[in-house]
Amino acid sequence: MALSRLITRVENRDSGWMEAMQEIYSETGQARLIGITGSPGAGKSTLTNQIARTLVEKGNNVGVIAVDPSSPFTGGAILGDRIRMTDVSKMEKVFVRSMATRGTLGGLNQSARDVTKIMDAFGKDYILIETVGVGQDEVEVVKTADLVMVVCIPGQGDGIQAIKAGIMEIADLFVVNKADRDGANRVVSDIGSMLLLGQKTDAPQPPIIKTVATAGEGIQELVEQALNLLNSLDRTDAWQHERIREELIGLVKKEVVDLIKRNWNEDGALEDAVKRVINREANPYSIVQEVLAPLDGFLKKQ
Repeated sequence: MALSRLITRVENRDSGWMEAMQEIYSETGQARLIGITGSPGAGKSTLTNQIARTLVEKGNNVGVIAVDPSSPFTGGAILGDRIRMTDVSKMEKVFVRSMATRGTLGGLNQSARDVTKIMDAFGKDYILIETVGVGQDEVEVVKTADLVMVVCIPGQGDGIQAIKAGIMEIADLFVVNKADRDGANRVVSDIGSMLLLGQKTDAPQPPIIKTVATAGEGIQELVEQALNLLNSLDRTDAWQHERIREELIGLVKKEVVDLIKRNWNEDGALEDAVKRVINREANPYSIVQEVLAPLDGFLKKQ
């Protein structure tokens, strides 16, 4: 209950959320984060369910963050991924949290990153982050996860070709799910060919594992491969530096935007700016410069 309440407070940016994050930060850094991404309909939720179950059977505490797309009209989400995780969500050592993207491109918002730290501080050994599944641009998860699985399925046709320039480049491990369908071996071959074409170093290629998540087939091998990779991946100081750098920029970006929105809405300046643009008394670009000028001046004095 405490974990759930704290996540809600932080996700909604309610009073005291920042102080809570500052307080627990020293307790983070122990959990290993696994990102699970891929095209919609690839069976990511069922796969996540099976991976969580297998990790628990190995004696681990597991956190799951299931990200669903937000409605562009209400800002809410159906959160349908939770339906496919009903069984593991009842397990004592599993905590499942469904979250909406809240309009964030890239499949992962800042609140989701905060939630990984909360689960980490609460003693989770592994945290599975199932992203929304939007295709080529869904690469934000690589800035958060220690290991990224990219899930593909037979029957996508040119789908793999379409996503290779973005999402295919972030994988530490490929999963060909629904491998009982015709064409599974072809998908494995296509992924292997793309990896060979794009290989620029002598680094080993990411493993390609076939699974049938609905039947639990290939899950043990997948989990073993993932755990071996987590133990062997070379996460250098430069990698850690870039990861924290991205985290700081993302956090500042969100907080600055929220701060500006709050102040604009409080004194009516936002509505006044809208009217000025409608009446052609000003343009959006000049107004943005006016808003940012005090902040720019303050930063230059630091």
